[in-house]
Amino acid sequence: ALLLIGGDEHRMGWIPVTAWVFLTAALGVFLAIPMKRQMINVEQLPFPSGIAAAETLRSLYAKGEEAVHKARALLGTLFAGGVLGLARSFEYIPDAIKLPGTVTTVRGQAITASMLGMSFEPSLLLIAAGMIVGLRVSASMLFGALVNWLVLTPAVLHLTDWTSPGKHFFGHMEAAMDGNTLVAIKVTRWSLWLGTALMVTSGLTSFALGWRTIVRAFAGLGSTKSSGDAAMDRIEVPASWMLLGGVPVTIGLMALCWISFGIAPWLGLLSVVLSFVLALVACRATGETDTTPIGAMGKITQFIYAVLSPADKTINLMTAGITAGAAGSSADLLTDLKSGYLLGANPRKQFIAQFLGVFFGVLAVVPAWYLMVPNKKALEAFNPPATNMWFAVAEALSTGIQTIPESARYAIVVGAFIGIILPILENLFPKSRRFLPSSMGLGLAFVVSFANSLSFFIGSVIAALWMKRSKESGERFIVPLASGAIAGESLAAAAFAILYSLHIVG
Repeated sequence: ALLLIGGDEHRMGWIPVTAWVFLTAALGVFLAIPMKRQMINVEQLPFPSGIAAAETLRSLYAKGEEAVHKARALLGTLFAGGVLGLARSFEYIPDAIKLPGTVTTVRGQAITASMLGMSFEPSLLLIAAGMIVGLRVSASMLFGALVNWLVLTPAVLHLTDWTSPGKHFFGHMEAAMDGNTLVAIKVTRWSLWLGTALMVTSGLTSFALGWRTIVRAFAGLGSTKSSGDAAMDRIEVPASWMLLGGVPVTIGLMALCWISFGIAPWLGLLSVVLSFVLALVACRATGETDTTPIGAMGKITQFIYAVLSPADKTINLMTAGITAGAAGSSADLLTDLKSGYLLGANPRKQFIAQFLGVFFGVLAVVPAWYLMVPNKKALEAFNPPATNMWFAVAEALSTGIQTIPESARYAIVVGAFIGIILPILENLFPKSRRFLPSSMGLGLAFVVSFANSLSFFIGSVIAALWMKRSKESGERFIVPLASGAIAGESLAAAAFAILYSLHIVG
């Protein structure tokens, strides 16, 4: 996104880019250390992709008649997911099937579901993820999506002056217009503020409510004393490693921000602190929904730095990049650790492997970046939506938080309140937890597309009905089938991306 600032046609030097990628990824790895025991050992969050990877490995190497049946089921859906993924990539089937119907009428113009982007995505991956995530989280996602698209969006549209030039972009929602006629509306441009506030406050509240486990995790940061469980101490990552690795990485990021981007050291340090806070939220969202809201996490940083340094878009973008990159790296590591936990792997060795992987990742990513994006023109040719959105937010906030419309500010307050209340209610009434909406699922519904929430719900309903009809077969085959679909479609999409980048397909 930095290439879009100030019309600069040239890329940054490879030294600061390499340092930035390495330090950001390494920060996320070290920040994951105190979260592992709470989210994986204690709370047993599902991390669906981690379960899928573990189940795939089990099926490939297991023996016995039941293992063979599971392996066949997994390989069958893996093949089906792969075929579907390739068919979507080559556009033999549509990416989305638009839903019919009119949602509301604004100034005499019908606002249809398709204009708002309400659709069904023909993807086994999302449906399979919903089968693993479960009905509570998935139903919360669909409920939040229905409230967002059918209740809040019409209300916001009625408040927006669409005939005033410029006010339709980011002021409330981004809209494509033909004269004064609405053609398409990007709902999440507005609703991400509500969803992000909900997820952040929910994650922090859950973190605070689990203070006993957190205190035990942080108690070992400055020492190497045994926890009392010798077997566990031999395989778990020592809490002291967070300090041993986190401190030099933090110093490196502060120096890099100051030297390369002109960011004051205290602002660089704050970005590291925010990285820890937002990594908590990203990891919990990934654990519950298999979706890492990196973009949403970055918006929180952009919002904060719009107050601290309102006129500097470079500071706004680079600090948001640090927090979002570190949060994504933490969530990836916990997903891998979930697989290892299910398979009985050594988490300490997994951590070391992940950290070493950062070096190899940098060696792959940085040269690829320079080959694919030689200048600003090449970047704009890709038309990356996430990059454009981050830059648009930085520009909009360049004069301060007053740029955020009043309705979005109210949404932030409401989202924050709901995010605090739901975890407290879960803690006070644990037996009624299954009747309460999932705060992460609810918040994520305001950040992702309607199609994601719908597919998750469909998958969870399939799994629930299967378990009700035959609990025994459901317990045996739901996870292998879902795992195969996730793996198959993911591999197909990755293969197509590689072929596309090599210009073999287009």
